[in-house]
Amino acid sequence: MRIKANYIFVGRGCLMAKNKTNVPCCPTIYCLLRPRLLLLPFLLLLVMYGCGPSGTAPEKTPAKNVLVIMVDDLNDNIGLFGGHPQAYSPSMDRFAQTATTFARAYTAAPMCGPSRASLFSGVYPHHSRDFFQAPWYDFPVLANTRTMMEQFKDAGYNVLGSGKIMHHNQADLWSHFENSADYTPTPFDGEKQLPHPDVPVPFSDIGWVDGSLGPFIDLSDRKSAEGKPLHWTTGNSRTGFKPMRYVNDDDRDPTPDEVNAEWAATQIKALENATTDQPFFMAVGFLRPHTPLVAPQKYFDRFPLDELELVDIREGDGDDTFLSVSYRGEVFTLQRGHKMFAAISEAYGDTELGLKKWTQAYLACVAAVDDNIGQVLEALDNSSLRNNTIVVLASDHGFHMGEKDYLYKNSLWEESTRVPLMIRVPGMGEAGQEVDHPVSLIDIYPTLVDLCGLPTTTAKNEVGHNLDGHSLQPFIQQPKTNKWPGPAGVLSVVYAGKATDNDPARQHYALRTEHFRYIRYNTGKEELYDHQNDPNEWFNLAGSSPENLKRQQELGATLDEMLARP
Repeated sequence: MRIKANYIFVGRGCLMAKNKTNVPCCPTIYCLLRPRLLLLPFLLLLVMYGCGPSGTAPEKTPAKNVLVIMVDDLNDNIGLFGGHPQAYSPSMDRFAQTATTFARAYTAAPMCGPSRASLFSGVYPHHSRDFFQAPWYDFPVLANTRTMMEQFKDAGYNVLGSGKIMHHNQADLWSHFENSADYTPTPFDGEKQLPHPDVPVPFSDIGWVDGSLGPFIDLSDRKSAEGKPLHWTTGNSRTGFKPMRYVNDDDRDPTPDEVNAEWAATQIKALENATTDQPFFMAVGFLRPHTPLVAPQKYFDRFPLDELELVDIREGDGDDTFLSVSYRGEVFTLQRGHKMFAAISEAYGDTELGLKKWTQAYLACVAAVDDNIGQVLEALDNSSLRNNTIVVLASDHGFHMGEKDYLYKNSLWEESTRVPLMIRVPGMGEAGQEVDHPVSLIDIYPTLVDLCGLPTTTAKNEVGHNLDGHSLQPFIQQPKTNKWPGPAGVLSVVYAGKATDNDPARQHYALRTEHFRYIRYNTGKEELYDHQNDPNEWFNLAGSSPENLKRQQELGATLDEMLARP
């Protein structure tokens, strides 16, 4: 109630003049001037039932549902991002035509564990001290911060999940969680998992996860190096491994990604037919194109080796970077990418052939997961839930394809930190629009709570931390807006090793703005790339001119400012 002069305004403009008679405001509610205490019961009725034209409560707007699709290790090698000219991803490309695509989206940390922990907690690694692959819940800041799943669960959502969402899952985050992360299928000799038997050494020596690629084959007559018979398995060390039957592509058990796609599609149909009006938050995580790069033969057939193109690679590209021979041992996280590049070149006797084998397998796995994603999106788009369900499709980080003689993630360069990110909000923005402003995966959590009207406080207590990112809703409403409250650049971090004791000041960082990438290692070494003139980051401009030195100082100051924010 607000009082102005001798008039009393109740609810939606119910007004009574100075006379003392009762004047009807609504069929069931009267505005009374004196005594004012008589207003109390009517105000209570107004709060309870509203003041609509019929005296009934206004219709409640249904809460928005949320579907999050996470893809592991997916770089820009999908059609709409143009990372590889032969990439085949029709399902993701079709989805982009209905959504907002963020062309410059970046991970906070180009490694599965810290990337996903930051995305689903909304907390930067330098605030949580979670820089690598340790369980996120072992870090006090994250253990005392509500994850995205908890925030929606506390708001009354039915929170469902399956596949790889967090790198280390906890069942109590969810109303129901179906399948844990499963990196298989992989050959098994009765005692241990092995790389694909057609992969030569020394690449296969890297192990069954990162040192394995190739199509499914009949293993019934294949044996390990020790003479043990092989068969395909699925599963993991926590839930155990089980045989996967494979005769051919048309006569086999489904892969874990196919199982998760079927689960998600079935859940969507069940939710459509549910009698409750409880909103849902669903997250489904797909493993491919994470290694091992194993997929059905039909996907490999799409990319014949003799027709396959490699991404643009400049000889000696790494010579002016921290990956050069002079510094190769100083950044331990860069060692694996160099090792994998050297090993695949040696294994196939030729760098070009080795990279073609890798590229073929990677693109095959992208095509396979695209089918899985398509199954989930088709189920949603063919349901009545489509017009009330926000969809987020993202990868946790990128992956190198041989650039800078590097074949891995966990670098601070564009190929490793840039990720696909698409968000569809029914009734908001234009279908197929694109945002060029740099944004971070850290912005997804604040975006979803903003769109769904949930609380933005996520710290459980003084040990926890509230959201670091900013809602992307302004960009979804207007892709070219200059009124977004977020930063002009995106921060990414790479872990510098156990010797740093997870000290934020001792890690390696990058800042990506619209035009530049600035990298600063914990030794003080710097790299600077001009993306307007050098989109492949072939030329490190650090120290090359007074102008670039000044730019390094400016970007370095911006990076320090971002790190200093509470």
